[in-house]
Amino acid sequence: MTIETGPPSGTPDPSDPPAHAAARAELLERPGLTGCPRRAALARLTDDWLAGLLAAAGAPPSGVALVAVGGYGRGELSPRSDLDVLLLHDGPIAADLPERIWYPVWDAGARLDHSVRTPAEARAVAAADLKAQLGLLDARHLAGDGALTAALRSAVLTDWRANAPARLPELRELGRERAERHGELSFLLEPDLKEARGGLRDLVALDAVAATWLADAPRDGLAAAALRLADVRDALHLVTGRATDRLSLQDQDQVAERLGVLDADTLLRQVYEAARTVAYASDVTWRAVDRVLAARSARGRRTGRLGFPFTGARRGTGAVARGAVARRPLAEGVVEQDGEAVLAQGTRPATDPVLPLRAAAAAAQNGLTVSYATVRRLAAECRPLPVPWPDEAREQLVTLLGAGEAAVPVWEALEAEGLVTRLLPDWERVRCRPQRNAVHRWTVDRHLVETAVRAAAMTRRVARPDLLLVAALLHDIGKGWPGDHSEAGEVIVRDLAARMGFPAEDTETLAVLVRHHLTLVDTATRRDPDDPATVETITKAVGTLPELELLHALTEADALATGPAAWSGWRASLVDGLVVRAAAQLAGGGAAPVEAAPSAEQERLAVEASRTGGPALSLLARAEGADPGTGPMGVELTLAVPDRPGLLGTVAGVLALHRLTVRSAGLRELDPVGSGPVLLLSWRVAAEFGELPEAARLRADLRRALDGSLDVSRRLAERDAAAPRRKGIPTPPPLVAVAPAVASATATVLEVRAHDAPGLLHRIGRALDGAGVRVRTAHVSTLGAEAVDSFYLTDPAGRPLTAGRAGEVAAAVRAVLG
Repeated sequence: MTIETGPPSGTPDPSDPPAHAAARAELLERPGLTGCPRRAALARLTDDWLAGLLAAAGAPPSGVALVAVGGYGRGELSPRSDLDVLLLHDGPIAADLPERIWYPVWDAGARLDHSVRTPAEARAVAAADLKAQLGLLDARHLAGDGALTAALRSAVLTDWRANAPARLPELRELGRERAERHGELSFLLEPDLKEARGGLRDLVALDAVAATWLADAPRDGLAAAALRLADVRDALHLVTGRATDRLSLQDQDQVAERLGVLDADTLLRQVYEAARTVAYASDVTWRAVDRVLAARSARGRRTGRLGFPFTGARRGTGAVARGAVARRPLAEGVVEQDGEAVLAQGTRPATDPVLPLRAAAAAAQNGLTVSYATVRRLAAECRPLPVPWPDEAREQLVTLLGAGEAAVPVWEALEAEGLVTRLLPDWERVRCRPQRNAVHRWTVDRHLVETAVRAAAMTRRVARPDLLLVAALLHDIGKGWPGDHSEAGEVIVRDLAARMGFPAEDTETLAVLVRHHLTLVDTATRRDPDDPATVETITKAVGTLPELELLHALTEADALATGPAAWSGWRASLVDGLVVRAAAQLAGGGAAPVEAAPSAEQERLAVEASRTGGPALSLLARAEGADPGTGPMGVELTLAVPDRPGLLGTVAGVLALHRLTVRSAGLRELDPVGSGPVLLLSWRVAAEFGELPEAARLRADLRRALDGSLDVSRRLAERDAAAPRRKGIPTPPPLVAVAPAVASATATVLEVRAHDAPGLLHRIGRALDGAGVRVRTAHVSTLGAEAVDSFYLTDPAGRPLTAGRAGEVAAAVRAVLG
């Protein structure tokens, strides 16, 4: 069957508005004519009608032109769109000429936005009014003097390109103001298809940027997104019979039916997906604009009065050559360039499946995003992660989530290229899924990310920040499956946790958190707090104090990420009270973690250290990535040293000098031959940029640091002073606390939770040494980007510290952590 896409045979009499209205109505209801072909046909029908009106009005053959601008100029005429028309002339015209054109349009019931101007007046208005200039960028000749229209188009484009450095920031600000007023199209239950962020207005802005020739939007998927939004807008106009752009709840079912979509939820998911494509393209484009404008500004500052570049350095002084691009290392295979994370030269994504997560984590922790080209390359070249994931992949995911707000644009970049679904296949069911609940601000997937953002601010409250962040990301993963989403989520998270390489105990904890993420708030707000059964409900759900800690933080993060109506002081007080009572019931005597018996190698090193009076060490290198020889290299280092003050901080400082990041560490006392205590330090460290130090050099530096010939603190300070300053990201303040006395009968336990940083353990060790206490045992863990450390301290005589002394030591550690 042939579908006729043009206007009805016979152009309606321009002096007969009812005839045009009838032709228009017939076109809109023509079977098989929808979408872009219908919009084009409607534009052609309107073009012919207006051309006829100009001729019927007696316009002269030259010096006058009728011009379509704005959306009509682009040929994007929806059923109830305004007609944006300019009557252009180069001299005096008959006073009644405009009215003889406009009145028939009004009589036909069309919405008309009209103006009458000379080319000079049009350019002057455009120079003063950005919105008018945007409309003129899409000027299209309808009738009359074509040369007049062509001259105006050329002049307007020339003006736009010449003034782009000044006008583009203004255009960007317009977009920000729209977003503040109308919100983000990707998350609204009743979105404005035109004005919200990611909507049709942003598409116009992207075309305007492209017209400057300074930058262009990534085009993959953008045309399809524009078509989807325009089609939904057309259907909305036809369903409501009004020129509305707001997709109201009461209209969504009818719009979905008109478009042949399964239901309103499916319709919203399609709208959200399109809006995210537009929003992401906008973010990428504006970053490119910023780089271009910054480069132009820098060139201007370097230009002298005669216009010659001024570099500020004479030849031969070692200055960076003009045109060189600064690239600062962030992680193995990842560098910073122009305010974005990009791949280092020579990096091979095909051999490093952890690279997408490493790049994302490094970017987020430094307050950057991953460049568009880099994300596309990672998606195209990186192999999927093996199952189970290598340890580094899991740690990098936690590091990414722990960046808080800075993780959101990075996550969006990964999601735009399908990398999130590749990492977490179950994510596809929650991606862009609407939540038809007025309490919720976000779609399911964005709510999960926002919950992780909130949880990142609570990592000091729990002993396992990694489990908190992963549980926050996955707590609603069961939505989209039949039945109770908490029960479905428990099943899914068990599979996902095993896939991610979590041990069985951690997998069980994650399953408990997902299964019961609503239990705490529901019980606190619906049950009698004085009833013993109320507390028993919680203690049966979690079973241990660490799990209760995690559930408490997850509950608050979930509610805060839901929206203002989901959390209040009243709810918080009820939950806090229930947690206190449940914690009292779960509380029991604590003890130091049970140490495994020393291995034969550890005993050998201890004997050697005792015999020689110096350090004895062994190094075992292993790949942290999925394949040997790829990704950062890890080291298992065991060091035995006769007991001496300041040992922990000194060794940690040497490792920091060699750019080795501590992932875990343990310190214990041995007395292998009865001649005095030997301290045994067991470390798991990772090479920050992939290159391991030579074992002989590391051993030599350890010896020099221990005998005092290497000033570790001074060397670290010099390196920090020479490093480029980055803006970084906000993190929760460090937590330094003395554990209750029941934690150990023979020592005072100092707990330190802080954001990991180079030399962190060195600074803590020096503070403890300066306080004059002995570190009898230490348990150090770095979980993602969070350090969770416990130090078992005694006085020089081997006794636990007094309460006052313990407080002084804690204050000293707080001081060095800032």
